[in-house]
Amino acid sequence: MRFGVRSLCISFLFFHPGKEDCFLGSNFPAAARRKEQAMPGYELCCRECGKSWGNQPRSICDDCFSPLEISYDYQSLRVTREQIAQGPANMWRYSALLPLPESYRPSLPVGFTPLLRAPQLAAQIGARNLYLKNDAVCLPTLSFKDRVVSVALAQAREFGFETVSCSSTGNLANSVAAQAARNGFKSVIFIPADLEPAKIIGTQVFGAKLVRISGSYDQVNRLCSQIAEEHRWGFVNVNLRPYYAEGSKTVGFEIAEQLGWRLPDNVVVPMAGGSLITKIKKAFDELTMLGLVEPKAVRFFGAQATGCSPISTAVKQGANEIEPQKPATIARSLAIGNPADGHYAIKTIKASGGWAEDVSDSEVVQSIQLLAETEGIFTETAGGVTVGCARKLYKQDRILPDETTVLCITGNGLKTTDVLAGKYELAEPIPPKIAEFDKYMESEVFAGEGARATQAAARVFEEVA
Repeated sequence: MRFGVRSLCISFLFFHPGKEDCFLGSNFPAAARRKEQAMPGYELCCRECGKSWGNQPRSICDDCFSPLEISYDYQSLRVTREQIAQGPANMWRYSALLPLPESYRPSLPVGFTPLLRAPQLAAQIGARNLYLKNDAVCLPTLSFKDRVVSVALAQAREFGFETVSCSSTGNLANSVAAQAARNGFKSVIFIPADLEPAKIIGTQVFGAKLVRISGSYDQVNRLCSQIAEEHRWGFVNVNLRPYYAEGSKTVGFEIAEQLGWRLPDNVVVPMAGGSLITKIKKAFDELTMLGLVEPKAVRFFGAQATGCSPISTAVKQGANEIEPQKPATIARSLAIGNPADGHYAIKTIKASGGWAEDVSDSEVVQSIQLLAETEGIFTETAGGVTVGCARKLYKQDRILPDETTVLCITGNGLKTTDVLAGKYELAEPIPPKIAEFDKYMESEVFAGEGARATQAAARVFEEVA
């Protein structure tokens, strides 16, 4: 099945493959082979040569070894705002715009997280019309990865997999383990050995088999691409990657709907593999194509940690391809030195007139504190990266104060409390007497606690400006 010229096909690499590295799709469960014919409304197609691959667990084109992406039959798709509004208060209200089997019934209410005005943070970073897309409260595991995993597992069931797996920097591990448990899959999770303790526990608690690898995420991912073929498991970010990636579009769908079916002027997105920023762009394009929003040029800004910034470095250098880096940052959820979708993230940023920035580890920590103290949102390190980079972008006048700007907060700070170790001291306990409390209120400790982190953040930002 080949769709018309209106079909949108943007493809994504999960690594830079040689022929021997590709998951060729020849060895997968019998149920998957029976379902290889394309399902109505969407199919896999090659980003480079355009060849159609129907629907099956693969992510690479056999003909040219380029990545595959989901293409939709937009000419036949009919979706209205009213239909979406009548749907559930979660990401499944956009099911018509996702690659889901006809028989699929969601088991969890994922997504539709708050889009919040952020006036206090705005005042601190030089903005006036600032919003936060808060996936720190996304269910079931408090990160945007719950969106992508839910779509991937829908297809894993359709293709007949009994075991699902992933390579992960943490959040994906949590989500695959949780949703596998909910949906009756076995799960095997591969992680770098130095992952944050909270993310390790947040994976093991769901009964997943955890495999720690002595190496970087990129090394873990390469290993998983080999295991996917040998063991015929459903790796959400390898052989199920084209379906998995589509779940990120729901961030963009929600932003537009929550703004009253309008597109923002700017979006600031943290980048690890680089897929999220491209999928928010795809979501906006689809909404525009279907007449659900008015056409608008949205600028996309990427955010990385300086200790692992291959995409932002390429953008600043004017390059179209990334140079892999060895990660050295506390922002482990973004520590992917050879990003799968780096080329496409660069393309999205440049084509939109946006930019990419990066921040030091100290700026990440101070930005976590700043967001918590100004807006009451406790983000993990990736959110600290987003806030810190946004401040730089405002200071550089790349984003203007009155423009409608959305910052994507993609995970919860309870997963990375280790980065705040030593930042907060506990005062000595006092007796349960009012006189003692009055004395405590007059002390320097009590008076100085409130503004300490905000003042420290301002000092760090001024030092690096």
